[in-house]
Amino acid sequence: MQLLEAYGVTTVFGIPGEHTLELYRGIEKSNLRAVTPRNEQGASFMADGYARVSGQPGVCTLITGPGVTNAATGIGQAYADSIPMLVISSANDSPSLGRGWGRLHETTDLCAITRPITAFSEMVLDPLELPGLIARAFDVFRSQRPRPVHIAIPLDVMEMPVTGDWQPQASGRLPMPALYEINAAADLLARAKRTVMIIGGGAQLASAAATALAERLNVGVIASNAGKGIVSDRNSLSLGGGIINPAVQQYLSTADVVLAIGTELAEADSFIYDLQINGKIIRIDIDPARFTDAFPASVPVLGDARVACTQLLTALDGRAVKTAQRATLSELEAVRVKQSLGYSDVENQHITLLDALRNLLPDDAILFGDIAQLVYTGTAAMQTFLPRTWFYPAGFGSLGCALPGAIGSKLALPERATIALVGDGGFMFTVNELATAVEERLSIPIIIWHNHSYKMIRDGMLKRGIPEIGVNPRAPDFIKLAQAFACPGIAVESLDGFEQAMTAALDYAGPSLIVVAENDAWLTTA
Repeated sequence: MQLLEAYGVTTVFGIPGEHTLELYRGIEKSNLRAVTPRNEQGASFMADGYARVSGQPGVCTLITGPGVTNAATGIGQAYADSIPMLVISSANDSPSLGRGWGRLHETTDLCAITRPITAFSEMVLDPLELPGLIARAFDVFRSQRPRPVHIAIPLDVMEMPVTGDWQPQASGRLPMPALYEINAAADLLARAKRTVMIIGGGAQLASAAATALAERLNVGVIASNAGKGIVSDRNSLSLGGGIINPAVQQYLSTADVVLAIGTELAEADSFIYDLQINGKIIRIDIDPARFTDAFPASVPVLGDARVACTQLLTALDGRAVKTAQRATLSELEAVRVKQSLGYSDVENQHITLLDALRNLLPDDAILFGDIAQLVYTGTAAMQTFLPRTWFYPAGFGSLGCALPGAIGSKLALPERATIALVGDGGFMFTVNELATAVEERLSIPIIIWHNHSYKMIRDGMLKRGIPEIGVNPRAPDFIKLAQAFACPGIAVESLDGFEQAMTAALDYAGPSLIVVAENDAWLTTA
């Protein structure tokens, strides 16, 4: 624990257990803050949220067996979205590992459970192994595609004495683009008749350089879910996170060159399997596996997005670029008009709420979205002005992630307004973490979009002529539920009521539930 503190860790998430007592002795001897969720799944989601907003690894301390399996969903989500997370768990005593002796919390191979959802998962058999494994983990976080790491420590090893003074080790650095790759990309961009830029979560630190590059090329910019705000939606070149929208997809299909920066070009961004990219693709990424995936690169650029965009700007200085600014801006405005006309009645209700919310919040407010239709619409429609302010983990699609994610975010950046957007179904997956937010006195407005169902799945059943089986679960009285957790709760019935509830919630030293019912009059008449 003192070694983690030396690496810059300040907060750990976990529920103390019989098998982690020695870890908590270490926490007491350090300056680390221990946050106790109400389920280990909440611990991993909180660590994920902490890391998303701060860029620093979130840390979990878990018991072996059910602690690790409970947390696996949040670990998987972090893996899918390239989020740095360090999971330190106990393990059964080393002589019993894999033997099936019936030990408490026993698994036959604990690391096999997490290996598919981590950069690596290792069992420590000697205390001297641990500093090297921690150093290896931070090397993953700082110089590679960041992903979770799991380190398991058997009970007998955890109690062994340590000699010497453990100190942090130096990490590597992100790969830097090769000059010939930059020149090849610049040549292709200069010759292109219609370039479209797609920007993803791997470009979070490249906001200024990516924006300058888009303006130099005069090209439309489409963000992935994780890329919203990197190029501000106030910029006339931005199409926001609209890749989910057919009008934006059609515009993308006409590009003869696509400049993809820090993005997987994933199905979870567009919600279709066969995104039509017909032009040549320049891919800038720190993960070379991206260059040969479903969208192979015509020009691969291996390296840090900020450096690559800056170098591309320099390389373009001596080249004439064909794209005409006036035509591009008029085309983009036409795409936006088509996009706005393509929303359904319910999606327009979502937009009414999201627009009201945007008007109330500062630009740097952080929104954590659950797997909910309100958030699907918000991916394209919610105006986002800064990086790391809109979070919607669509890749793994874990219901219940928003509330604990927002808790982790608020603990990382307490001065920033943080809001959770949830559906009534998904909220019930982690409603227990209201207790954590109350205990930590975290000001988090929780907006519940209430449609009395798992509506996306219900809509899919109806579309296929399948009876509505299991998709209309009974919801609790959310206002009474809020009272049971000793936090405010209100069902809003007007735009003024929503604004008043949000203002009060942002000022309250704890979480607040704000329930908005689908098809309520104020949403349908706006």
